[in-house]
Amino acid sequence: MAISMTGFGQATRCFAGYTVQIDVKSVNHRYCEIVVRMPREWLKYEDLLRQTVQRKVKRGRVDVFVTIDRDTTASRSVELNWPLAQAYQAAAEQLKQHFGLSDSLSIRDFLQIPELISFQQGEAAAEEELLQELTACVEEATDQLVRMRAAEGNHLALDTEQRMQVMNGLVEQARQLAPQVVADYASKLRARIQDLLQQPVVDEARLATEVALLADRANVDEEMTRLQSHFQQCKQLLSSSEPIGRKLDFLVQEMNREVNTIGSKANHVGLTTLVVDMKAELEKMREQIQNME
Repeated sequence: MAISMTGFGQATRCFAGYTVQIDVKSVNHRYCEIVVRMPREWLKYEDLLRQTVQRKVKRGRVDVFVTIDRDTTASRSVELNWPLAQAYQAAAEQLKQHFGLSDSLSIRDFLQIPELISFQQGEAAAEEELLQELTACVEEATDQLVRMRAAEGNHLALDTEQRMQVMNGLVEQARQLAPQVVADYASKLRARIQDLLQQPVVDEARLATEVALLADRANVDEEMTRLQSHFQQCKQLLSSSEPIGRKLDFLVQEMNREVNTIGSKANHVGLTTLVVDMKAELEKMREQIQNME
């Protein structure tokens, strides 16, 4: 089954006062490259997310965006820094005794002391819960990505199969036209010799030898047979469950080589036209195949 290298997935999890959203986006790449972007304080989970994605994606550049928000409406507690308050109180008493002051610290004075009061979020999520929720979130986002890549890959496979059918039809036309190339060459060679010698009689033995040499040089049966073999291999790969992008790309290169050989051998307008059409279809196939995993 063909898999595209482009896709997108998203998932959200809410737990322990956190809202975590993970976006996973993939594009074409020669290898498998996974880049994770997340808040600095959560970087210790980066390898976990990367490994989770890598188990399901074999090729392409994958960007993982992790957004983490804390729930400001979650329960919070107020904590007093008692040692700091007692130290301020002791310092005030010393000043009062030393300078003979009568004032004393009020509640307002205490509340103005920096860092005396702190607000604590509700109970933080345990490490095990964080790992479980993050893993579930990235797996859900990656599953969506994989489904999108599979759907797109199906369209790419159908288009590639249609291109191969067109190619197969062009090869059949070339196969039927190939014998005519030799016959046309023999007719043209005969006419040219007669014009040069200005004689109606032509050495048939020598003419037959020249035509035989051309027929050998212009024979494209092997190239067309190899093309048919490549078409069959492509069809088998498109139904495979393994990553097939690189193999298909190699096969298209081999097809292009065979078509170029046919073009160089065929000194014939009809075959040259067919070769141009084949190369155009191969280029369209190559564009689609480069999107496959």
